[in-house]
Amino acid sequence: MRRALLVAVVFALVAAASGGATIVPQRGIAGIRLWMSQAKVRSLLGKPASTKSGMNDFGAYTTLRYPGLVVTFQSNAAVTSMSTTRRSEKTASGVGVGSTEAQVRARVKGVTCKTEFGSRHCYVGAFLIGHRVTDFFIKRGRVNRVNIGRIFD
Repeated sequence: MRRALLVAVVFALVAAASGGATIVPQRGIAGIRLWMSQAKVRSLLGKPASTKSGMNDFGAYTTLRYPGLVVTFQSNAAVTSMSTTRRSEKTASGVGVGSTEAQVRARVKGVTCKTEFGSRHCYVGAFLIGHRVTDFFIKRGRVNRVNIGRIFD
């Protein structure tokens, strides 16, 4: 009985700690996760404000746009990237749009920050084909956008 209660309490604490996190590095944003189907995304977020389909170097794609959130399906099968400018989306440690670079460095495990091609960003993961990356774009010392996605090239 005690053991079952302990397991239930630990499970509840873990669920509560991650429940408020709407940015989960390397996994998803706003309850959307990498590899989710279009149908699942639409069931969770509803009708998008706009939809765009097309072709690029990697094949067919579809982009669903919601206020402050863009979800992309490369090959139209599953979520391959997402991006947010919503201030309401935060990691479990409170990092998101509006956070300072110092907060990103202190609160996001395994982050690397650098300036490349004239832009400052802090990221988790590796920019290698097939890898996942969570990228915090920095403008004037603060995060202005967060991307999570799979690297294609």
